[in-house]
Amino acid sequence: MSNFTMQQYYGARAPEYDRVYLKPERQHDLRSIESWLPLALSGRSILEIACGTGHWTQFIAPVAKSIYAIDSSPETLEIARVRVPAQHVQFVEGNAYSLPTLTPLPSGGFAGFWLSHVPISSVRSFLLSFNQALCPGAKVVLMDNRFVEGSSTPISNQDADGNTYQIRSLADGTTHQVLKNFSTEKQLRDAVAGIVDNVHYHEWEYYWALEYSVIAS
Repeated sequence: MSNFTMQQYYGARAPEYDRVYLKPERQHDLRSIESWLPLALSGRSILEIACGTGHWTQFIAPVAKSIYAIDSSPETLEIARVRVPAQHVQFVEGNAYSLPTLTPLPSGGFAGFWLSHVPISSVRSFLLSFNQALCPGAKVVLMDNRFVEGSSTPISNQDADGNTYQIRSLADGTTHQVLKNFSTEKQLRDAVAGIVDNVHYHEWEYYWALEYSVIAS
């Protein structure tokens, strides 16, 4: 098993990353989210965290005022820039734990399939940092996987803090242990309690989304 960091793993996985969206059983959910997500963020200037290959950016871009999308992997960003070449979309190498201060502050935020890679002990501090990078009243959408037996990669182990891990294989035959937490609605609501307004939880068979508004700190 490799000793890759998360960044190195996703860099190596970049050419095959989008295969996860080809799973037959998930197509109904994906079509629903592709219709819902743009409506949730329409007309806003968006800070997108962990944009990866731009799979979700492509659905937001047509209705967004602008998008500033960051990812730590140059390999995935290269794919994203080809996929979403729009002038009002910027793809920038960056760190989700050290967000830029944009001027003006964005009126929207999106993090798709990122929160599951944040250690449980760091979730609230990450969300506070994300909120501070956005203007008061900004709309935020967090989206990620639900664990579904037979579709999700099995959990391989769990640490003392409750973080869960998966063993994943790449096309080159290498295997990697990846942090992947599957949050419940209660855990998500607890994580944002007292720091956001207008919380709405959405659930599909294979995915969830948390929608909220940023309040002034």
